[in-house]
Amino acid sequence: MKTYLRLFMIGNLLAVFAVPPIAAQNQQALNDYPTIARADYVFGCMKVNGETQEAMQKCSCSIDVIASLLPYEKYDAAASFMSVGQLQGEKGVLFRQTEPAKQAINELQRARAEAEIRCF
Repeated sequence: MKTYLRLFMIGNLLAVFAVPPIAAQNQQALNDYPTIARADYVFGCMKVNGETQEAMQKCSCSIDVIASLLPYEKYDAAASFMSVGQLQGEKGVLFRQTEPAKQAINELQRARAEAEIRCF
């Protein structure tokens, strides 16, 4: 009986210590946005929605929702396509009309819409 109890206790300890690394990996995956990207989003959002404490909370919520739905690599690509796509002429067309650009922008717009529903 002592052996069974000892194995049971060891198993429980292993389970307890095995969870934090898994949880840390999941947290890392959800927090892959650099602080500067989050801050830039919040500042831009506040310019549009008012420079108040309430707007800051809603904008912070919004980028958190976007980050939970879209990996940073995709967010960055879509934001780049949108930014460069504002150029006039042929250069801008390349960043607005290509299939990768359209797909990236659509994904970002869906994430923003979800953030709008959840946070505003």
